[in-house]
Amino acid sequence: MNIIAIDIGNTNINTGLFLDDEEKSIESISGDQPARLAACLKTVWQQVPVAGSSKEGKRDGVIVASSVKPAWTRLIRKIVKDELGERLYLIGEDIPLPINSWLDEPDKVGTDRIVSAAAAYAVVGDAVIVADIGTAMTIDLVDQNGIFRGGVICPGLEISAKALKHNTAQLPLVKVTRPAAPYGKNTADAINCGIYYSAVATLQEITRRYAEEIGKWPQTVITGAAAKVIAEDCEFIDNYVPNLVVKGIVLAYKKYIEEKAAGPV
Repeated sequence: MNIIAIDIGNTNINTGLFLDDEEKSIESISGDQPARLAACLKTVWQQVPVAGSSKEGKRDGVIVASSVKPAWTRLIRKIVKDELGERLYLIGEDIPLPINSWLDEPDKVGTDRIVSAAAAYAVVGDAVIVADIGTAMTIDLVDQNGIFRGGVICPGLEISAKALKHNTAQLPLVKVTRPAAPYGKNTADAINCGIYYSAVATLQEITRRYAEEIGKWPQTVITGAAAKVIAEDCEFIDNYVPNLVVKGIVLAYKKYIEEKAAGPV
Protein backbone atom coordinates (compact mmCIF):
# COMPACT_ATOMS: atom_id res chain seq x y z
CA MET A 1 0.00 0.00 0.00
CA ASN A 2 1.35 3.41 -1.01
CA ILE A 3 0.37 6.34 1.19
CA ILE A 4 1.35 9.97 1.59
CA ALA A 5 0.49 10.79 5.22
CA ILE A 6 0.25 14.47 6.14
CA ASP A 7 0.23 15.72 9.73
CA ILE A 8 -1.09 19.30 9.65
CA GLY A 9 -0.11 20.80 12.98
CA ASN A 10 -0.22 24.27 14.49
CA THR A 11 3.35 25.16 13.57
CA ASN A 12 4.53 22.70 10.90
CA ILE A 13 3.18 20.29 8.31
CA ASN A 14 4.89 16.89 8.32
CA THR A 15 4.67 14.87 5.11
CA GLY A 16 5.51 11.16 5.14
CA LEU A 17 5.96 8.90 2.12
CA PHE A 18 5.20 5.20 2.58
CA LEU A 19 5.71 2.79 -0.34
CA ASP A 20 4.62 -0.83 0.04
CA ASP A 21 4.03 -0.04 3.74
CA GLU A 22 7.67 1.01 4.19
CA GLU A 23 8.58 4.49 5.42
CA LYS A 24 10.70 6.25 2.80
CA SER A 25 10.84 9.85 4.02
CA ILE A 26 9.27 12.40 6.36
CA GLU A 27 9.73 16.13 5.78
CA SER A 28 8.64 18.97 8.06
CA ILE A 29 7.72 22.34 6.52
CA SER A 30 5.98 25.41 7.92
CA GLY A 31 2.45 25.91 6.66
CA ASP A 32 3.46 29.51 5.88
CA GLN A 33 5.53 28.26 2.94
CA PRO A 34 2.95 27.18 0.34
CA ALA A 35 5.39 27.05 -2.57
CA ARG A 36 7.75 24.77 -0.67
CA LEU A 37 4.82 22.60 0.44
CA ALA A 38 3.60 22.26 -3.14
CA ALA A 39 7.09 21.32 -4.32
CA CYS A 40 7.42 18.74 -1.55
CA LEU A 41 4.07 17.12 -2.34
CA LYS A 42 4.86 17.00 -6.05
CA THR A 43 8.20 15.35 -5.35
CA VAL A 44 6.85 12.64 -3.06
CA TRP A 45 3.80 12.00 -5.27
CA GLN A 46 6.06 11.41 -8.27
CA GLN A 47 7.75 8.62 -6.32
CA VAL A 48 4.47 6.72 -6.05
CA PRO A 49 4.40 4.11 -8.86
CA VAL A 50 1.85 4.31 -11.64
CA ALA A 51 -0.91 1.73 -11.33
CA GLY A 52 -0.31 -1.15 -13.73
CA SER A 53 -3.92 -1.14 -14.89
CA SER A 54 -4.10 2.63 -15.48
CA LYS A 55 -4.08 3.82 -19.09
CA GLU A 56 -4.10 7.45 -17.94
CA GLY A 57 -0.93 7.08 -15.86
CA LYS A 58 -2.77 7.35 -12.55
CA ARG A 59 -0.54 6.64 -9.59
CA ASP A 60 -1.27 3.76 -7.23
CA GLY A 61 -1.45 5.71 -4.00
CA VAL A 62 -3.58 7.77 -1.66
CA ILE A 63 -3.07 11.04 0.21
CA VAL A 64 -4.38 11.10 3.78
CA ALA A 65 -4.16 13.88 6.37
CA SER A 66 -4.83 14.63 10.01
CA SER A 67 -5.30 18.31 10.78
CA VAL A 68 -5.70 20.65 13.74
CA LYS A 69 -5.55 23.83 11.63
CA PRO A 70 -8.44 24.36 9.17
CA ALA A 71 -6.72 27.13 7.18
CA TRP A 72 -3.79 24.86 6.40
CA THR A 73 -6.15 21.98 5.62
CA ARG A 74 -7.70 24.15 2.90
CA LEU A 75 -4.22 24.96 1.61
CA ILE A 76 -3.16 21.32 1.39
CA ARG A 77 -6.48 20.29 -0.14
CA LYS A 78 -6.02 22.94 -2.86
CA ILE A 79 -2.44 21.85 -3.59
CA VAL A 80 -3.46 18.20 -3.80
CA LYS A 81 -6.35 19.00 -6.15
CA ASP A 82 -4.74 21.68 -8.35
CA GLU A 83 -1.15 20.43 -8.52
CA LEU A 84 -1.62 16.67 -8.30
CA GLY A 85 -5.15 16.19 -9.58
CA GLU A 86 -5.94 14.02 -6.57
CA ARG A 87 -8.28 13.96 -3.60
CA LEU A 88 -7.22 14.57 0.00
CA TYR A 89 -8.74 12.16 2.52
CA LEU A 90 -9.13 13.62 6.00
CA ILE A 91 -9.08 11.61 9.25
CA GLY A 92 -12.32 12.15 11.14
CA GLU A 93 -14.24 13.16 8.00
CA ASP A 94 -13.45 10.76 5.16
CA ILE A 95 -11.64 8.21 7.31
CA PRO A 96 -13.13 7.07 10.67
CA LEU A 97 -11.17 7.51 13.88
CA PRO A 98 -9.08 4.36 14.41
CA ILE A 99 -9.78 3.86 18.12
CA ASN A 100 -12.82 3.92 20.39
CA SER A 101 -13.00 6.71 22.95
CA TRP A 102 -14.64 7.53 26.24
CA LEU A 103 -15.08 11.25 25.73
CA ASP A 104 -17.82 13.86 26.09
CA GLU A 105 -17.30 15.23 22.57
CA PRO A 106 -15.11 12.86 20.54
CA ASP A 107 -15.55 14.85 17.33
CA LYS A 108 -13.90 17.91 18.94
CA VAL A 109 -10.68 16.17 20.02
CA GLY A 110 -7.68 16.75 17.76
CA THR A 111 -7.30 13.84 15.37
CA ASP A 112 -3.53 14.06 15.87
CA ARG A 113 -4.03 12.91 19.46
CA ILE A 114 -6.35 10.09 18.44
CA VAL A 115 -4.16 8.62 15.68
CA SER A 116 -1.04 8.83 17.87
CA ALA A 117 -2.83 7.00 20.68
CA ALA A 118 -4.08 4.34 18.28
CA ALA A 119 -0.60 3.82 16.83
CA ALA A 120 0.96 3.47 20.28
CA TYR A 121 -1.71 1.03 21.46
CA ALA A 122 -1.34 -1.05 18.28
CA VAL A 123 2.31 -1.64 19.17
CA VAL A 124 2.05 -1.93 22.95
CA GLY A 125 -1.22 -3.90 23.05
CA ASP A 126 -1.85 -2.68 26.58
CA ALA A 127 -2.43 0.51 28.53
CA VAL A 128 -0.25 3.30 27.18
CA ILE A 129 0.35 7.00 27.72
CA VAL A 130 1.20 9.17 24.73
CA ALA A 131 2.83 12.53 25.36
CA ASP A 132 3.16 14.84 22.35
CA ILE A 133 5.35 17.84 23.02
CA GLY A 134 5.04 20.42 20.28
CA THR A 135 3.27 23.77 20.11
CA ALA A 136 1.12 22.39 22.93
CA MET A 137 1.95 19.50 25.23
CA THR A 138 -0.74 16.82 25.27
CA ILE A 139 -0.62 13.78 27.54
CA ASP A 140 -3.23 11.15 26.69
CA LEU A 141 -4.24 7.79 28.14
CA VAL A 142 -5.38 4.63 26.38
CA ASP A 143 -6.51 1.93 28.82
CA GLN A 144 -5.78 -1.79 28.68
CA ASN A 145 -8.94 -2.36 26.63
CA GLY A 146 -7.81 0.00 23.89
CA ILE A 147 -10.17 2.83 24.85
CA PHE A 148 -8.97 6.41 24.51
CA ARG A 149 -9.82 7.81 27.94
CA GLY A 150 -8.81 11.43 27.35
CA GLY A 151 -5.89 13.53 28.50
CA VAL A 152 -4.50 16.92 29.40
CA ILE A 153 -3.42 19.89 27.28
CA CYS A 154 -0.66 22.23 28.48
CA PRO A 155 1.36 25.00 26.85
CA GLY A 156 4.38 23.72 24.94
CA LEU A 157 7.93 24.85 25.67
CA GLU A 158 7.96 27.58 23.03
CA ILE A 159 4.53 28.95 23.99
CA SER A 160 5.60 29.12 27.63
CA ALA A 161 8.73 31.05 26.68
CA LYS A 162 6.73 33.48 24.54
CA ALA A 163 4.16 33.99 27.30
CA LEU A 164 6.88 35.14 29.72
CA LYS A 165 8.38 37.43 27.09
CA HIS A 166 5.10 39.06 26.06
CA ASN A 167 3.52 39.38 29.49
CA THR A 168 6.44 40.88 31.41
CA ALA A 169 8.41 44.09 31.08
CA GLN A 170 11.98 42.82 31.10
CA LEU A 171 12.13 39.04 30.66
CA PRO A 172 13.82 37.92 27.43
CA LEU A 173 12.63 35.30 24.97
CA VAL A 174 14.64 32.11 25.40
CA LYS A 175 14.99 28.91 23.38
CA VAL A 176 14.38 26.07 25.81
CA THR A 177 17.17 23.50 25.99
CA ARG A 178 18.26 20.88 28.50
CA PRO A 179 19.78 22.87 31.40
CA ALA A 180 23.34 22.29 32.56
CA ALA A 181 22.20 22.77 36.18
CA PRO A 182 18.84 22.71 38.00
CA TYR A 183 19.01 26.47 38.63
CA GLY A 184 19.96 29.48 36.56
CA LYS A 185 22.58 32.03 37.54
CA ASN A 186 21.16 34.57 35.13
CA THR A 187 17.67 35.49 33.97
CA ALA A 188 17.75 33.56 30.69
CA ASP A 189 19.01 30.38 32.37
CA ALA A 190 16.45 30.74 35.15
CA ILE A 191 13.64 30.92 32.58
CA ASN A 192 15.07 27.96 30.72
CA CYS A 193 15.23 25.87 33.90
CA GLY A 194 11.75 26.89 34.97
CA ILE A 195 10.07 25.97 31.68
CA TYR A 196 12.11 22.83 31.15
CA TYR A 197 11.61 21.32 34.60
CA SER A 198 7.97 22.36 34.68
CA ALA A 199 7.41 20.23 31.57
CA VAL A 200 9.32 17.28 33.05
CA ALA A 201 7.42 17.53 36.34
CA THR A 202 4.05 17.85 34.60
CA LEU A 203 4.68 14.75 32.51
CA GLN A 204 5.83 12.78 35.55
CA GLU A 205 2.89 13.84 37.72
CA ILE A 206 0.25 13.18 35.06
CA THR A 207 1.79 9.78 34.32
CA ARG A 208 1.62 8.89 38.02
CA ARG A 209 -2.00 9.95 38.30
CA TYR A 210 -2.98 7.98 35.19
CA ALA A 211 -1.31 4.90 36.69
CA GLU A 212 -3.28 5.34 39.91
CA GLU A 213 -6.51 5.76 37.94
CA ILE A 214 -6.21 2.48 36.03
CA GLY A 215 -4.42 0.51 38.76
CA LYS A 216 -1.26 -0.25 36.81
CA TRP A 217 1.80 1.55 35.49
CA PRO A 218 1.32 1.91 31.72
CA GLN A 219 4.05 2.23 29.14
CA THR A 220 4.78 5.82 28.19
CA VAL A 221 5.57 6.95 24.66
CA ILE A 222 6.80 10.46 23.89
CA THR A 223 6.71 12.23 20.53
CA GLY A 224 6.61 15.73 19.04
CA ALA A 225 9.06 18.35 17.84
CA ALA A 226 10.30 19.20 21.36
CA ALA A 227 10.08 15.69 22.84
CA LYS A 228 13.73 14.83 22.43
CA VAL A 229 14.71 17.87 24.50
CA ILE A 230 13.21 16.50 27.73
CA ALA A 231 13.32 12.73 27.09
CA GLU A 232 16.72 12.30 28.75
CA ASP A 233 15.39 13.55 32.09
CA CYS A 234 12.30 11.32 32.14
CA GLU A 235 13.43 7.87 33.23
CA PHE A 236 9.82 6.67 33.28
CA ILE A 237 9.52 7.12 29.50
CA ASP A 238 9.69 3.80 27.67
CA ASN A 239 10.00 5.00 24.07
CA TYR A 240 10.71 8.15 22.10
CA VAL A 241 9.02 7.87 18.69
CA PRO A 242 9.48 10.75 16.23
CA ASN A 243 6.55 11.56 13.93
CA LEU A 244 4.09 9.29 15.70
CA VAL A 245 1.15 11.22 14.21
CA VAL A 246 2.33 10.44 10.67
CA LYS A 247 2.58 6.75 11.53
CA GLY A 248 -0.86 6.90 13.14
CA ILE A 249 -2.36 8.33 9.95
CA VAL A 250 -1.08 5.35 8.00
CA LEU A 251 -2.49 2.96 10.59
CA ALA A 252 -5.88 4.69 10.53
CA TYR A 253 -6.16 4.44 6.75
CA LYS A 254 -5.06 0.81 6.63
CA LYS A 255 -7.56 -0.10 9.35
CA TYR A 256 -10.32 1.65 7.39
CA ILE A 257 -9.46 -0.26 4.20
CA GLU A 258 -9.29 -3.59 6.03
CA GLU A 259 -12.65 -3.05 7.73
CA LYS A 260 -14.21 -1.86 4.48
CA ALA A 261 -12.99 -4.99 2.68
CA ALA A 262 -14.29 -7.23 5.46
CA GLY A 263 -17.79 -5.73 5.10
CA PRO A 264 -20.53 -5.60 7.76
CA VAL A 265 -20.07 -7.85 10.78
